[in-house]
Amino acid sequence: MTHEQMHRIFQDLDFVHTSGSPEELRAAQYLADACQALGVPARIEPFAVSMAEIYHAEVLADGQPIPCQGVSLCGSGSVEGELYYMPGQDPVSIAGAKDKIVLLDTQGIGHFAYQDLVKAGAKGILFQYGNLHYDNRDIDRRDLRPAVVGEAKKLLCAMLHVETGLALVKNRVRRIKITVDQQEYEGQSQNVVAELPGKRPEYLTLTAHYDSTSLSHGSYDNLSGCVGLLGVMDALRSERLNYGLRFVFCGSEERGLLGSKAYVKAHEPELDETALNINLDMIGTYVGKFIARVSAEEALVHYLTYLGAEIGFPIAAKTGVYSSDSTPFADKGVPALSFARLASNTVAPIHCRFDTPEVLSMDQMAADIDFITAFTRRMAQAVVCPVKREIPEKVRKELDEYLFRKRKEP
Repeated sequence: MTHEQMHRIFQDLDFVHTSGSPEELRAAQYLADACQALGVPARIEPFAVSMAEIYHAEVLADGQPIPCQGVSLCGSGSVEGELYYMPGQDPVSIAGAKDKIVLLDTQGIGHFAYQDLVKAGAKGILFQYGNLHYDNRDIDRRDLRPAVVGEAKKLLCAMLHVETGLALVKNRVRRIKITVDQQEYEGQSQNVVAELPGKRPEYLTLTAHYDSTSLSHGSYDNLSGCVGLLGVMDALRSERLNYGLRFVFCGSEERGLLGSKAYVKAHEPELDETALNINLDMIGTYVGKFIARVSAEEALVHYLTYLGAEIGFPIAAKTGVYSSDSTPFADKGVPALSFARLASNTVAPIHCRFDTPEVLSMDQMAADIDFITAFTRRMAQAVVCPVKREIPEKVRKELDEYLFRKRKEP
């Protein structure tokens, strides 16, 4: 794939394309067409996602309205209470949340912290987004994820800019009222699936998500990974492979890996034939460290390190769980790894208006794709895939914590 072809993809998809939106579907159709243009059949596989249309959201601070965004899927209604700034989520901090509107420093909340707040009697939650020193005062639109709520009740939530949150604390605001009016419904997202056949019935599954957050064009996070998949596809489409390659462009990753979770659920009977999952999430930036997070045996970490030394490509590999679409595969017992080039948030920020094609280098993108292709080729042409089909106990523990089955140990 040439630099010009890669650049064209980033330019063509240079728009916000959030989960379940018409723009996400437009991006999915574009990627399916891109596979077809390479001579690789592709199909779109829809799946259900929880959606909401917010008609009105308001936060009053001591009776005065302040800028906010309502949080999707948190329910509708009004709630009022004393403001409680809670920078930590330890038991002592949680204990002070009874009958309060809780102000957090974070953009979201995990399952167990949310359950603790509900149990403690919190009335509502205010999250914060942004940077006090940026000129813009964007406020992101987020959702209260069903996986976070679980069987607990929904608390009304809103998002503030950090400047507003700081003002609430500095001005010793006493009372907060949150009002949200929204319609919640079942919408649709989609995965794009394309395949290159191999001689064996088993295959490798390569994944990357293509959806963005509400403010971002998602060029780095993660159209870069999708371009990476197309680059690998282009390089290997004419080769005779022992293992087939299945490419999955996942929707709705930004809302809790919904696309990859939907894929492994829909294709669970086929997972026994999946020898390895290779996930790409954020590559090709001008600066940054190339990493591999391996949810598989330690031997794969060493293999990647040796391959990098052989080719002359620096890589920092270690075992663990990466917050991306490799995780649902590993949770189903499929050896998995994620590749990423991690740049500083000061250079290539994500989940904001600054995630645009300008942060990406087509030279570096090509170099990253070349390494990923070299690794994929070795796995796909192996007489037998050398990666053991087992997930180490350490990784299983991390999966339990990441997927809210167990609390993280202090």
